[in-house]
Amino acid sequence: MALKSGMKILVVDDMSTMRKIVSKMLRGMGFTNIEEADDGNPAWEMIQKAIEDGEPYEFIVSDWNMPGMSGLDLLDHVRANDKTKALKFLMVTAESERANIVIAIKKGVSNYVVKPFTPEIIKEKISKIFAA
Repeated sequence: MALKSGMKILVVDDMSTMRKIVSKMLRGMGFTNIEEADDGNPAWEMIQKAIEDGEPYEFIVSDWNMPGMSGLDLLDHVRANDKTKALKFLMVTAESERANIVIAIKKGVSNYVVKPFTPEIIKEKISKIFAA
């Protein structure tokens, strides 16, 4: 799938500041269709509703550590559903331990980025996800 400015993106993070930072970075890259969720639970509901409405998300950027449903659990939900299993998923995490990154890769994450990060790093990770 090619990158397109109108691609429907969901940014999931329990910290509103982080959601705004990521959304701003994405807008700075030219993306215009960005929605936000503050946890994996509302994010999963939004993903399901978007499918029902015939306007599915094309890309998820999710934090790993959230109090309700974690990013890893959200990834499990996404990969377990036939309608979402191919959805591109970028995990944003403070988890820099190799073992944790391996867990995310085994669960099918498209790519991951460790906090803190720059717009250039996000752009590079997204380019790699959509080049595959």
